[in-house]
Amino acid sequence: MSDFDAIDALLAASGPEVELPPAEERRRLREALNLSQAQVARAIGVSPNTVGGWESGREPTGGIREKYAYFLDSARTRLAPQPEPAPVADPASEAAPTTPEGPDNNAADSTADSTAERLARPEPCVLCGRPATHQVEGFPQHLDPAECGTGATTDTPAAPPLAIRTPAAPTAPTAPARPADGVKLLPAGRRAQTAAEAPDAIGQAVKEALAAHEGDVDAATAALVKRAIPDAMALLDETRKGGRYDIVAHPWIPDILRKQTSRGADQIWEARPKWTRPELPPGAHEVTALDVNGAYLSALKTHLPIGQLEHSTGFDHDRRRAGVHLVTPPAWDHEGVLPNPIGNRDEPGPLWITEPTLRLLLRLSSPKYGLCDPPRIHESYTSGATEGLLEKFRVALKDARDRAIAEDDEVTLEYVKAMYSKFVSTMGESNYNRELNRPDWMHLIRSQAFANLWMKAYKAYEEGLTVVRAMGTDELHVIGDWRSVFPEGRSVTEVKVKDEYSLGRD
Repeated sequence: MSDFDAIDALLAASGPEVELPPAEERRRLREALNLSQAQVARAIGVSPNTVGGWESGREPTGGIREKYAYFLDSARTRLAPQPEPAPVADPASEAAPTTPEGPDNNAADSTADSTAERLARPEPCVLCGRPATHQVEGFPQHLDPAECGTGATTDTPAAPPLAIRTPAAPTAPTAPARPADGVKLLPAGRRAQTAAEAPDAIGQAVKEALAAHEGDVDAATAALVKRAIPDAMALLDETRKGGRYDIVAHPWIPDILRKQTSRGADQIWEARPKWTRPELPPGAHEVTALDVNGAYLSALKTHLPIGQLEHSTGFDHDRRRAGVHLVTPPAWDHEGVLPNPIGNRDEPGPLWITEPTLRLLLRLSSPKYGLCDPPRIHESYTSGATEGLLEKFRVALKDARDRAIAEDDEVTLEYVKAMYSKFVSTMGESNYNRELNRPDWMHLIRSQAFANLWMKAYKAYEEGLTVVRAMGTDELHVIGDWRSVFPEGRSVTEVKVKDEYSLGRD
């Protein structure tokens, strides 16, 4: 470097720092391009934690700041709507008559908007949170991708998650044909495929681990469990291909979902049951402790918010949305025979609960059950929701688990269990999963598992069994002929015996 170059560099470094957009805008620009913090970090030469800090308000300095500013400026340019070229006049179309019998120039537009409804008042878009004037299948959203804050423009080839599809022209009806050979078909993006064609990522990983450890089952299992989190994320990405909704992996999170201390908890109450019946009838009783199989795996099927959580106040509950809610729970007068649906809580007053807990309370307050009063909702953080967001992911894990049980394959069984349990436990503020930061999903899935256990306790009670204990997500103690109520086995729809013991005496 010459003296003049050194002077130029010195003067450049001594000038005012380049301006950066606010932290929320930095996060929005990255997410609009479907980039993870890890991808941006690799490009700039920092750690994902550093990028996360910048998106939380910390400021980079020096040359790193210049690189980050260049990325943000380029991202904004890329996401800016591009002007559409002026249409070229068609002589033939100009000559066409425009009589009532002539072509309807608005036919295509009316067809494309046939599934959209205009809202009486603007509501937050489920994708970007900005006011939208239309809804599709009950979800408020922008019909024009250029208006949506997610940044979907002509430069981003991916279709918007809630794309409005124009139906094909009707054809003559024909009799539906059924496969003669009984081949099972699976959805796979645009094209369907047979079950035999579907890639078996779990089976391939187990095969490679056993080969790498020369058939040592314990060593292969330990290696697979260690890599369960990144493998689960890879499986999630694979099962989300062609999905109707894009997963927002790093949205803005309200303070109630943030840990109060580094080792503390946030303000969400998951309604974990830890209940024991206070009294039994006189006499000796034989108790069976039942183990609910795959509790977290089944709980993946729950209503999850699609986009960023939006704040609202009031007592109404919109079943098309999901999130967390500040409620005053109702009094529970059945503690002697059934656990409280909100779990063991001694402190009175309002508390933040999750969507599954709220829906359970509303269900139990309905005329069909009549077990309690409705909860009072004070405020909520919610977004448009769907119950099928993780369904393909859940089915892939369930099928692998079923095959492992049928083939007595303990390696695959432990691997699958680690995948779904660690996936749930690390999707919040975790150092082990940088690809997904959805503490709201973590709480909702856990609470769904607790709600599922509560409904099993209620079913046992309704069928004449005596419920003795309900613990966590998968443990239910009962007295009576439980096999007439619950099927026994190892599948996720069955239960197995964990313990048998006696209580009382003649």
